[in-house]
Amino acid sequence: MSDERTPQRSTAPRKKRPFQRRKVCRFCADKQVSIDYKDPRTLRYFISERGKIIPRRISGNCSKHQREITEAIKRARNIALLPIASAHVMP
Repeated sequence: MSDERTPQRSTAPRKKRPFQRRKVCRFCADKQVSIDYKDPRTLRYFISERGKIIPRRISGNCSKHQREITEAIKRARNIALLPIASAHVMP
């Protein structure tokens, strides 16, 4: 009676995901690089083609530096150093 209700486990082996290297925050690795809202060239790496801020899990930044990058991008947008949307074309 109890045999009827127990779930059957498959004997197929589980698929293993290939090893992926952990992304390292480039600001923690290199102390010389600074986050500055007046430097749009550095901030461009953290903005998608559509103008969205790239999340931490994709960019590989630590949470401290991701917050600083987000703040810098918003400040640069506010004074028109970076475009707000993709329709704006920078020279």
